[in-house]
Amino acid sequence: MTYGDVAAAIGSRAARAVGQTMAYYGSDVSWWRVIRASGLPAVDHESQALEHFRAEGTPMKWSASGSFRVDLVAARWRP
Repeated sequence: MTYGDVAAAIGSRAARAVGQTMAYYGSDVSWWRVIRASGLPAVDHESQALEHFRAEGTPMKWSASGSFRVDLVAARWRP
């Protein structure tokens, strides 16, 4: 889910508040499963997230430069 998806699931439009909450309290949950709307993982956590994505078989898109993003069409979860 994206930060916006999480906000919508709880009846809010405050995607930034979801991001702040994850920054403070997200280490106890599967934080890598909440990503930016672009499909990119949390800033400065890309390599850790990539390890989790690979372990879970998360569908990803790769660029020619070697950067990646989650394939939201294939991977997005909706409650």
